[in-house]
Amino acid sequence: MGDGDVDTAKGRLKKAAGDLTGDDDLRREGKVDEASGAVKDKVGDAADKVKDALGRDDRGD
Repeated sequence: MGDGDVDTAKGRLKKAAGDLTGDDDLRREGKVDEASGAVKDKVGDAADKVKDALGRDDRGD
């Protein structure tokens, strides 16, 4: 589970807690965390594609 997945899960939990408690600030924080997770996933995917294109793995081989 990468950083993006963790942020996405954390965001979902915050949104659900905000919904249950009626806390709009917590709900908004959850949305931000989810968006942050999505961005981290996209950046990670792009980095992996660049590494693949260059014929390198995570060790820099």
